[in-house]
Amino acid sequence: MALHRSLPLPEQGDLTRGFPDRNCLLQYLRQEFPAAAAIDGQLSPVIGGRKAAELALRRVDPLAYGRSRNFLKGAVTQLSPYIRHGLLGLAELKQWLVDQKRPWRDQEKLISELAWRDFWQRVWQQFGDGIWQNIEELKTGHSAESYGDSLPLDLRNGETKLACIDAFQRQLVNTGWLHNHARLWLAAYVVHWRRVRWQMGARWFLQHLIDADPASNNLSWQWVASCFSAKPYVFNRANLEKYAGDSFCRSCAMVNSCPFDGSYEQIQGQLFIPIQPNTNKLNDNKLRAENSNLANHNLGKEKLVKPLLWIHQESLGPANPLWRAWPEAPGLFVFDRGCIEDGQIGLKRLGFVYESLLELPLVLRNGDPVLEIQAFAKRCGCDGVLTQAPLDPHLKRIIAALQQQLPVVEVACEPFVDLPSPSQFQRFTKFWKLAEPLLREQFINE
Repeated sequence: MALHRSLPLPEQGDLTRGFPDRNCLLQYLRQEFPAAAAIDGQLSPVIGGRKAAELALRRVDPLAYGRSRNFLKGAVTQLSPYIRHGLLGLAELKQWLVDQKRPWRDQEKLISELAWRDFWQRVWQQFGDGIWQNIEELKTGHSAESYGDSLPLDLRNGETKLACIDAFQRQLVNTGWLHNHARLWLAAYVVHWRRVRWQMGARWFLQHLIDADPASNNLSWQWVASCFSAKPYVFNRANLEKYAGDSFCRSCAMVNSCPFDGSYEQIQGQLFIPIQPNTNKLNDNKLRAENSNLANHNLGKEKLVKPLLWIHQESLGPANPLWRAWPEAPGLFVFDRGCIEDGQIGLKRLGFVYESLLELPLVLRNGDPVLEIQAFAKRCGCDGVLTQAPLDPHLKRIIAALQQQLPVVEVACEPFVDLPSPSQFQRFTKFWKLAEPLLREQFINE
């Protein structure tokens, strides 16, 4: 993505845009964002930016992915950080797969996994901040109140003496990325073996993961915990050795007292209390449709004469329709100081975002987004704000606050799949039943 536009003259408080190398970037981020550096003080080995995203995409083999994605050394795509921040759009990835001109059966697994992300996003739109609450009752036989409210220190520090769990903790903290199967195993251990509320684990993941997407993250934790699934997710040693090999077990201090030894029936009997069926009813946290002006096909041209482009964390790539529609408009990205100082974001994710922003012609600021956007509009003589319609309720609240002072036009990017009507989904199977035939039509015949 090559974008050429002039930037306003720099002012005091604008963040630095040029660095000779990653180490200089790291030192600057540690100085500018000490709260994030206190969580994890290094950059991720995963490089940020559209160029890196395109390079990662060229390495994707859909057929190999479908055959081996569940293995820790399988042909996973590692595209999630780029998708999460809009550097690669879901519709763009779908079209890339269509252009491969391979049969549907060779690409179906990758398409279905992209559909899972679309599903999570749609559920997020329905629930908003409700994804932080149990969507359904637990199916573990334990009350929600019986789960702990903090992560045990040995787990947070990777000192459980379980080789697999400690290795997953180290990878999470040191790289900001973790294979999806390892995420499920680690989440199951946190919730079911250590009896910790899933929200504690979800926050832990969001602090460290560079693909920290609240929808995919929280709803996957709820799926493991059984408050957004038909039953709790557990694993055993045989499952671990099948997909991860035996290296963990061979080096484990707990090899002769492994809590994961046994059949699924034995482990479930140890962890859960039998309950009566038909307990999957929704809690008081009801599904609700979010009404937002997601589609404005005029791209704000009829409403604003001289807009500014507010680029947020969901919209860093060319899927954002504003880039080409308003090539001369000044652009701004604001690091949300409140969220950072609250300890919600580690340096690895913040660094990935910052590195991605260095490819874009934007002014970068650190502060209160509402105040910074209002000041930038005055600085550039803008009469309103254009932004990609966000999913995150926090970003929606920023828009609502901005609208007290400035007109804001939200613009939708192309959907992954255009379903015939807005639907509410409680299970992926229902969503996939509607989406799969529409997606299949776009591929060549088998």
